[in-house]
Amino acid sequence: MSTDRCAPPPQGDYAPAVLHAGIVHTAGMTPRRNGVLDVVGTVGADVDVETAYRAAGLAARNAVAAVRSVQPGGTGDVRCLQMTVYVACTADFTSLTAVADGATAALTEVLGPGNIPARSAIGVASLPSGAPVEVQLVAAVG
Repeated sequence: MSTDRCAPPPQGDYAPAVLHAGIVHTAGMTPRRNGVLDVVGTVGADVDVETAYRAAGLAARNAVAAVRSVQPGGTGDVRCLQMTVYVACTADFTSLTAVADGATAALTEVLGPGNIPARSAIGVASLPSGAPVEVQLVAAVG
């Protein structure tokens, strides 16, 4: 995890982030530290909401690092425009917002309170490598 210019290394054949015309689109970022998932499992089965909340925060911090990795100079304004939080969860799990709030809290901590983006929280059957959450950002950089 990092909020500097060092994006987490890709786990496949893709770019962690792409900058075009001042807008950065990140790949989906999972809760990895030094390339290793911090937590694996399905929310509502073997991962509780509190753990998933923290995992979403780590994934969001990794997404900010991906944004910074392509930002000219690596500094300056970052305005998160849209965030999608994918939650690998059981079919009956409905607290997606509680998990996604961990990602929003991390953005607020890293980028300031005025940087809450529009957000979607989507429940899915599984995510890469067994991650419980994945966060994707669209951000404007200056």
